[in-house]
Amino acid sequence: MKKIEIYDPAMCCSTGVCGPSVDTELLRVATIVDSLKKQGADITRYNLSSEPQAFISNKDVNNLLTEDNDILPITIVDGQIVKTKSHLTNDEFYKYTGILIVEVDKPTNNGCCGGDSGCC
Repeated sequence: MKKIEIYDPAMCCSTGVCGPSVDTELLRVATIVDSLKKQGADITRYNLSSEPQAFISNKDVNNLLTEDNDILPITIVDGQIVKTKSHLTNDEFYKYTGILIVEVDKPTNNGCCGGDSGCC
């Protein structure tokens, strides 16, 4: 299985649920990474604010950051940079891990507490 490394920008958490509003993209990535890791995928995420040494130690990441400070996130697969400036899509995660990502249905407001039923 391929090794995936994700170098994220400085942030207080990797889930996107901290701060005044939820970052749905970070939440999507955190959920997918967690699910894939549980299925055996080799994925590591580095946060610039809490793990700066990882960004310094990786020559390619360090060089890219020197050239463009708006390059993050950077994704590396088996030592090769495959994407910069945005996270992998669900299809790209599948491409690199071979693990199908099953999306969880979002709850709808069609039940008791939705619409004009007034039951809640």
